[in-house]
Amino acid sequence: QVQLVESGGGLVQVGGSLRLSCAASGRIFSNYAMGWFRQAPGKEREFVAAVSRSGGRAGYTDSVKGRFTISRDNAKNTVYLQMNSLKPEDTAVYYCAATFYYNDYLPATAEFRTWGQGTQVTVSS
Repeated sequence: QVQLVESGGGLVQVGGSLRLSCAASGRIFSNYAMGWFRQAPGKEREFVAAVSRSGGRAGYTDSVKGRFTISRDNAKNTVYLQMNSLKPEDTAVYYCAATFYYNDYLPATAEFRTWGQGTQVTVSS
């Protein structure tokens, strides 16, 4: 099973930017579709973005479209989430997720089964 470690969270002002990173180890990274989820206090964990095995396909939840970009570097076994124009409602713990996938399409969100420990993102107004 792949192991995931997130980094890059922190405190940022409204309108600012952060880039989250997730380093994977333990298996062949390019066999896994990758995703980012988040959980705000008192709320359920929600899908943010996903990227296919090759990086050729990406999907986003509506609230982050045009502001967030997911990407991956298979040579570095790392997936990224570039977050721009941050809003207070983006405040949450962000989790990296992985699923072994059989093609280069995007899996359903329920198929993500391996999780990192999370990194806190706080957007202050």
